Amino acid sequence: MRTKRDHQSGVRNLWRLRRYLRPYRLQFAGLVAAALAGTAVGIAVPLVIRRVVDGPIAHDDPRGLFALGALALLFGIAEAVLIFIRRWSQSSQSLGMEATIRQEIYAHLQQLPVAFHDRWQSGQLLARVTADLSVIRRFLSFGLLFLVVNLATYAVVVALLIHLHWPLGLLVAGSAVPLAVVSRRFTRTYLRTSRRMQDEQGDLATQVEETARGLRTVKSFGRQAFMSGQFGAGADRLRNTAVTKGRQLAGTSAQFDLIPNLTLAAVLVAGAIEVAGGRLTIGELVAFVTLQLMLIWPIESLGWIIGNAQEAMTASDRIYEVLDAPPSIMDRRDARPAGRVAGEVRFDDVRFSYPGSSVPVLRGITLTVRPGETLAVVGTTGCGKTTLVSLVPRLYDVTAGRITLDGRDIRDLRLDSLREVVGVAFEEPTLFSMSVRENLALGRTDATDDEIYEALALAQADFVEDLPWGLDTRVGEQGLSLSGGQRQRLALARAILSRPRVLVLDDPLSALDVHTEALVEKALAGVLADTTALLVVHRPSTIALADRVALLSGGVIAATGTHSELLATVPAYRAVLSEAAAADAA
Repeated sequence: MRTKRDHQSGVRNLWRLRRYLRPYRLQFAGLVAAALAGTAVGIAVPLVIRRVVDGPIAHDDPRGLFALGALALLFGIAEAVLIFIRRWSQSSQSLGMEATIRQEIYAHLQQLPVAFHDRWQSGQLLARVTADLSVIRRFLSFGLLFLVVNLATYAVVVALLIHLHWPLGLLVAGSAVPLAVVSRRFTRTYLRTSRRMQDEQGDLATQVEETARGLRTVKSFGRQAFMSGQFGAGADRLRNTAVTKGRQLAGTSAQFDLIPNLTLAAVLVAGAIEVAGGRLTIGELVAFVTLQLMLIWPIESLGWIIGNAQEAMTASDRIYEVLDAPPSIMDRRDARPAGRVAGEVRFDDVRFSYPGSSVPVLRGITLTVRPGETLAVVGTTGCGKTTLVSLVPRLYDVTAGRITLDGRDIRDLRLDSLREVVGVAFEEPTLFSMSVRENLALGRTDATDDEIYEALALAQADFVEDLPWGLDTRVGEQGLSLSGGQRQRLALARAILSRPRVLVLDDPLSALDVHTEALVEKALAGVLADTTALLVVHRPSTIALADRVALLSGGVIAATGTHSELLATVPAYRAVLSEAAAADAA
């Protein structure tokens, strides 16, 4: 029953891909027409051979033989030209469709919320954008075309065979019954195997990607052999599935090859009997057999076409698992630009639970950050500090309550506008495989080199000048060619460069040494003087940047005040700072 549902889902999602064919419908129709014309020319050749055998050869007519031979040659040349035209234009159509689908998936991934990416393995997404799209491209450009052409060829040839000699023609037509039985049995198993193989390819891609990102950790713990063993086990599973899939296809292809050849043998025997009895001419038998031989390729290729269609079904299922995921964080219909912002941020009875979880992370947070004020959020590890500040740029949306910016619900502001006025730097900085300049200018593409160097100076990231090509130096994937402190300082410079009215800093100095941290804090003090800032603090020394401190505990704001006030009156605050100081010293 599961396989039947999978088949129905695959057919439905494969049918949904037809919209990507629409821009190429005229080109596709031309391809089908060229393919059918080529097939028609090929079918005409056996009919010419029939006339050659029963005419010039039987009556010893050299002139007639020359004329019909020239006609057969002309048909052959025409068929070759039509095949060239079809294949020449086929690649541009298929690659265009693949590029369109890939761009749409990538654009959709950009719109999906962070919660979606938290749940999905990056390798699975990568496999869908690469391997699965290649499968769909092959089907839409080759499998679908050959399915139409081969079915048309089979129908026309069988009709001609029945017209030439109906008893033998019906014998050939009857071979469709065992072919249908084999096809049905094949589709039951191949669909499931194909889906398993595509999933395992995604798992293996995830393993490679995670190992590459965490290579330093793997090496530092000396776990290369362990990770290689895990990868080897995954590769073995993929190999075994691929072998199973290959065996299924090979077994079915052998049956598709056997059935028409057995039918051909039966036709030759029965045809010889008919010729001996005078009920069939030699020319008709030659034409009949030649036409029947034209069915062998369409039938033999049927296994590949069905297999390709099954793979395309599972691939379309996997792709629509992504495309059907709703982008839950979107602009409201009446959303407006943020415009000029003073920078007051207010949390009004904010509650939040992660998708799929009923356990609240934040419960009834009410807090106001005044324009130009720096508020430090302090709490034990896992209390929800990062979650709280992630709600401001709408990386997640509140479950209940609201967050306002200058009195306006941030959900009433356009996302692009909101994120222009809210700058973010997280503890784990993300750098892309591009130049330093391109990484820094992500938030402000019009930034000048002078502005970039100013932001670098504020973030104490002058090390950029010592890089081989300065701002044009490529930092490598995830910025792994840099130290953790260097990556954090570049991420901080990027946030400063965007000149936000609200700055969210999630412990952006955790990877810095004490001396560098002091220099960055001194420089940041000037930046924060004119900016509303939410500062997640893990190290007590960073609290010096804050005007006020909010103690987060158990998902609620336990206390607010200046550092001195809380230190003097709130034992829980002293305990958190003592724990953080001990961890820092260790």
